[in-house]
Amino acid sequence: MADEVGLNSLTLAALAERLGVKQPSLYKHLDSLADLHRSVSMLAKRELGEAIARAAVGRSGPDAIFAMSHAYRNWAILHPGRYGVSQKPAAPGDVEDEASMITAIQTIADVLTAYHLDGDDSVDAIRAFRSLLHGFISLETSGGFALKADIDRSFNRLIDGFTVALNQWTEPFDHTDPSK
Repeated sequence: MADEVGLNSLTLAALAERLGVKQPSLYKHLDSLADLHRSVSMLAKRELGEAIARAAVGRSGPDAIFAMSHAYRNWAILHPGRYGVSQKPAAPGDVEDEASMITAIQTIADVLTAYHLDGDDSVDAIRAFRSLLHGFISLETSGGFALKADIDRSFNRLIDGFTVALNQWTEPFDHTDPSK
């Protein structure tokens, strides 16, 4: 339902109507609308994590990056309502919600070990990977790519560029000298 109407339109009343029950019956399973939204968010995080984990199995390096990227994008396009909340951070101290995102982050971190990244380099690469995917998907799903060029080709080139960057990720870069 979140994918059909968007999470902001997913209300307890609408859910009760869809399920053919009275709204008070939902309170046996949910505390509030916020609890419903949290539950949808945690489910979405787990599903997205599982999708990219399945895609990465048996692969490494650029092959794994491409497989995860396509799985991530496909899942996001198929589940637009859930995708948005899959990116929502957990509330401080919400251990259960934090755990729901671990599969995705850990899968990405595991794949990045092929590039010999650790510590802050690994965190930076994970953030860059998630950001490039989210940015592309957000623009694509909002109609931001109006030019006639093939969107799949653009996506593949973006991922290819990221894998090239990963091969040089730990090389020092002098940000103060633009000629370097």
